[in-house]
Amino acid sequence: MAGLASICPHRSPPSSSLCLSSTTAHDYGSSCCVALTSPIGGSTLRQRPGQRLYSQRVPIGLKIQNAATKPAKSPAEEEWKVKRELLLQKKVRSVDVKEALRLQQENNFVILDVRPEAEFKEAHPPGAINVQIYRLIKEWTAWDIARRAAFAFFGIFSGTEENPEFLQSVESKISKDAKIIVACSAGGTMKPSQNLPEGQQSRSLIAAYFLVLNGYTNVFHLEGGLNTWFKEGLPAVSEE
Repeated sequence: MAGLASICPHRSPPSSSLCLSSTTAHDYGSSCCVALTSPIGGSTLRQRPGQRLYSQRVPIGLKIQNAATKPAKSPAEEEWKVKRELLLQKKVRSVDVKEALRLQQENNFVILDVRPEAEFKEAHPPGAINVQIYRLIKEWTAWDIARRAAFAFFGIFSGTEENPEFLQSVESKISKDAKIIVACSAGGTMKPSQNLPEGQQSRSLIAAYFLVLNGYTNVFHLEGGLNTWFKEGLPAVSEE
């Protein structure tokens, strides 16, 4: 929850700038930095990854602090190394797209598509269930406004945030003993390679981490993602 701004008199000569806390682009933990011009005396709003709001003096002699406080860390923001270790410990296995199709058709596996709803409607495997793990930013707290500004600075006007209703929505649609294949666009991987010794996280692997943390016991991951599914010409449907 965003903290309230505190305002107190400051007698020092007018000057200087305000600085906003960092913004995280909630896809694969990437971050972005932004510098904006303040309407107060032409000062600069500067955003750096890993930093919270700090303030300096402003022309009217007021000092403003803590206008945008980052919410508490969520499991999705845990380090990939920690997520990967738990996924391996819980024996989450990756399957390729053809095996995933066979498991869905022959063994009643459920494909959980965690992409944004708009992407799901464009095309998805028949019978797949959509629960987006990230959604468009909805709130208008000081923190969310700062994040919108950072995305907009890079020409991104559809910035996303973690979907707080993800688990609740999954639980309402899929039982905890169901066999689930979690899918996103890129897929990511837990397999080590020379360039990626710990693999690479993705939305589907983050979602799988959420599921095993919350009692789901038959969780699989779609290697190569739905981009590979569509490229291979496997069955797909769309919605109006």
